[in-house]
Amino acid sequence: MSSNSLIGRLASNRLMRSSDEAACFEQILEQLAQSPNPSDLPRLHLIFDDACEHPEVMFSLVHFLESFEVQQQVDAFIQVMPEMMKRAAEWTAILHSRIMNDEIARSVFEERSRFINPPTAISTK
Repeated sequence: MSSNSLIGRLASNRLMRSSDEAACFEQILEQLAQSPNPSDLPRLHLIFDDACEHPEVMFSLVHFLESFEVQQQVDAFIQVMPEMMKRAAEWTAILHSRIMNDEIARSVFEERSRFINPPTAISTK
């Protein structure tokens, strides 16, 4: 099964309203972990949802994302952060906190994000 269809199924089960959905979510993550693809990172970040009823299972996705190379994971997070905030502000804060608490990830985040909103020149006129 392609990673696109697996990620689609992951998204369909992201609220984990039942134990079956939670189990399905975990099984799909296990399948994705067998052939991790960094190009999937932006879509995987967008799976997070603050309405998820089993956050302990959603943490499996956090750990899966953290298994990727730091620069790839941080780049994807920065790319989708504005979109993530719409449905998963709490999960966005959790990921950001985890990045800030890891010296290497924090360094990458600071390096990459300084170009997002460069400081504007202050006029002295």
